[in-house]
Amino acid sequence: MLITHDTRCALDTVVDLVNTAPEDDTTPDALADVAALQDFVRNHEVSDVGVLSKFDLSAVRKIRGRFASVFAAPDARSAATLINELVAAAGTTPRLTDHDGYDWHVHYFAPGASVADHLAADCGMALAFFVVAGEQERLRRCEAPDCRRAFVDLSRNRSRRYCDSRTCGNRLHVAAYRARRKEAAG
Repeated sequence: MLITHDTRCALDTVVDLVNTAPEDDTTPDALADVAALQDFVRNHEVSDVGVLSKFDLSAVRKIRGRFASVFAAPDARSAATLINELVAAAGTTPRLTDHDGYDWHVHYFAPGASVADHLAADCGMALAFFVVAGEQERLRRCEAPDCRRAFVDLSRNRSRRYCDSRTCGNRLHVAAYRARRKEAAG
């Protein structure tokens, strides 16, 4: 599956957006306030965004939950329904652009769109490409028992199981190794 630069950026953005949500009642929301949303927008180089407000924060949190549902969708049809709703509500207006030193790419949000509509349109379309390609199962949640972070499995054989093999994957492999050693020692 060919993934263009702008699609890859949108995938990274949607994964990071979904992962800003608190995992449980003890974890803080990484989008706690407008300043956190501004940091998110700046860190992900979300272009064409004006001054952000509490309304924007509320709207982004709402679509974040909708995107989380896409990662939890049991099948392509369910994912497609959710993505269609997100993209339609954003009022997509595909247009070619070559801003900020990037070559030609497609923006799906209307000029002057809110940050929530911008994210819903661009990120929704990036996820749509996976459904269209029959690759919806690549939109996953970490299989570590104490982690439910979202990620996109871009491995060649669709075998990635953890959000980060250096943390979640390694922690589980070390725990299994220690359990085997303990069992062998009797």
